[in-house]
Amino acid sequence: MSEFRVGITPDVLGSNGEPIFGREVLGLLDADGIAWEYMAKEEGGVVTPAQAARYDAICAMLTRVTAASLAGPDRRLKLIARFGVGYDTIDVPACTAAGVMLTIAPDGVRRPVATSALTFVLMLAQKVLIKDRLTRTGRWSEKLDHIGTGLTGRTLGSIGLGNIGAELFRLARPLEMNGIAHDPFADPALAAELGVRLVDMDTLFRESDFLCVNCPLSEATRGLVSARLLGLMKPSAYLINTARGPIVDERALHDAISSGRLAGAGLDVFEEEPTPVSNPLLQFDNVIVTPHGICFTDECMRRLAESAFRAVLDVAAGRTPPYVVNPP
Repeated sequence: MSEFRVGITPDVLGSNGEPIFGREVLGLLDADGIAWEYMAKEEGGVVTPAQAARYDAICAMLTRVTAASLAGPDRRLKLIARFGVGYDTIDVPACTAAGVMLTIAPDGVRRPVATSALTFVLMLAQKVLIKDRLTRTGRWSEKLDHIGTGLTGRTLGSIGLGNIGAELFRLARPLEMNGIAHDPFADPALAAELGVRLVDMDTLFRESDFLCVNCPLSEATRGLVSARLLGLMKPSAYLINTARGPIVDERALHDAISSGRLAGAGLDVFEEEPTPVSNPLLQFDNVIVTPHGICFTDECMRRLAESAFRAVLDVAAGRTPPYVVNPP
């Protein structure tokens, strides 16, 4: 058969020039008729029409794909395989119109992202960041001023009960927390299996002691976590966002924390990324922040790459891969 050409976006390479998922997984692409290479780094981090003409498949981390990327007359591209579950960096309607399949890798992020959300819950409950700073600055006498929050009987809430949200509740089961979620597409049988009560959005914000954002970014969810909803939360509650930054109104979140109407937050994502060091949310001792990478572990990176590369193998062999975003 003719050679099937695969481009891997260069943002998967660490500062040492090695792929963040390790070399071993690249062996999946060493199949007959498949040729792969790292793509040239383009200004602005956008796939160009020339690249869409060069490759049958592109495996993308953060690199964006726009309608202009697919506008070339000699386009060869058939597949974009995301190293991740979000696809707000990809113009999906343009892909569909051009006949380009988009796949994601939910099997790669399910456990790592759920574990990350739970990490924030545990760190905030135990006030780890504050106690770390007390220790580093020799302020041991202040430790009784920062008593943590016990989790037994507390309420863990989730905006979303999909792939990651469900896994979060599975992981939290031994902690004996009460689980509630809001998701208009939730499977009631799954919720019952997990012991999670499905509630309306206002109830979710009112009752949660730890509220995790586990929904995709869309026009419907942009700014979803608003000043009004934050105003419903308990002053002792925490907000955790490991999904996408624009889902949360950062100004409203800052106001809620600075006024004492919210106990704190755990944020892996921001409205603007990288978030500027002047972001006032970074000044709080009760806000734990990470650079949109708390889930980045060797396990996560390997699973993302395996999922993306298996999608490539399926398309090269004429099979439909799993996790297709735009089936038409």
